[in-house]
Amino acid sequence: MQAAVITVVGAGITGLWQALTLAQRGHRVRLIERAAQPFVGAASSFAGAMLAPYCETETAAPVVLELGLKSLAPWRQTFPATVRNGTLVLAGARDKGELAHYARLTQGHRRLDAAAIAALEPDLAQRFEQGLFYAEEGHLEPLAAMHALLEAGQRAGVEVVFGEDWHPDAGAASDLVVDCRGLAARGELRALRGVRGERLIVRSREVGLNRPVRLLHPRHPLYVVPWAGGLYMLGATVIESDDAGPITVRSALELLGTAYALHPAFGEAEIVEAGAGVRPALPDNVPKIVVRGRTIYVNGLFRHGFLLAPVLSIMVADYLANGAVDPRVFAIE
Repeated sequence: MQAAVITVVGAGITGLWQALTLAQRGHRVRLIERAAQPFVGAASSFAGAMLAPYCETETAAPVVLELGLKSLAPWRQTFPATVRNGTLVLAGARDKGELAHYARLTQGHRRLDAAAIAALEPDLAQRFEQGLFYAEEGHLEPLAAMHALLEAGQRAGVEVVFGEDWHPDAGAASDLVVDCRGLAARGELRALRGVRGERLIVRSREVGLNRPVRLLHPRHPLYVVPWAGGLYMLGATVIESDDAGPITVRSALELLGTAYALHPAFGEAEIVEAGAGVRPALPDNVPKIVVRGRTIYVNGLFRHGFLLAPVLSIMVADYLANGAVDPRVFAIE
């Protein structure tokens, strides 16, 4: 397809990457979002934003690893604040079996003893005997990254409109519509379901972590993601529900209790924010690019939005340029 007029619907992480990449390929892009202010209520704003393709293969399909690895370079090129310090995976003394199981299911790691853990994360010295280190992985702060993508898209020529509800007639003047509305597209993509994720943001001046740390537990696994200014995001919950209400007491207690087990100084941390978002998922938890007439749906990113959004935008742009499709992701209807 030659340069086209394209409407991208939804300014979450998926829509932001679609708009930016298509504009960079020479298309005239209009990005519309129903929220009046950027990212208000977007599931992306509740993300852990870990670029962890190897760790995700514990439960994800192999295609997630392959595509996730291809997304690392676009993130670094587009958002220089992307941190690439790797991921540290730990387990308590009683949960060594969990660590061995995790190692069998994943790749891209090396095993650490207590001394190596202390060298990577001095604040965790003498707390854990064994760990796994995934050196190629990274992380970023989701809202900072989304603002950067929005600004990059505008510099590339994307027209951005907030506070506009989507209806099919709105795309009449466009050659193509790329629908990135997440769960709002369930009327058109019947297989979509909601997966609730809850998280806390805390501030601690007593804990200093340099990279995301995942603490394995048979019932309450945890990930801790360091942000600037002593902030940490605590997350873990994956609940089959489309309830977007506030975080529950049960989940808050589990997250805080497991963070305390990681390092007791988290017991003195300030709770800055608590929230929950609902992520769109398809039956196999693999995202899909569905081509249906003049509309392309990019959806079902599950818990892999930040990891996979860049490569999916490249796949859509390549499809428009030369018809290239990956049958594991594309559905041409």
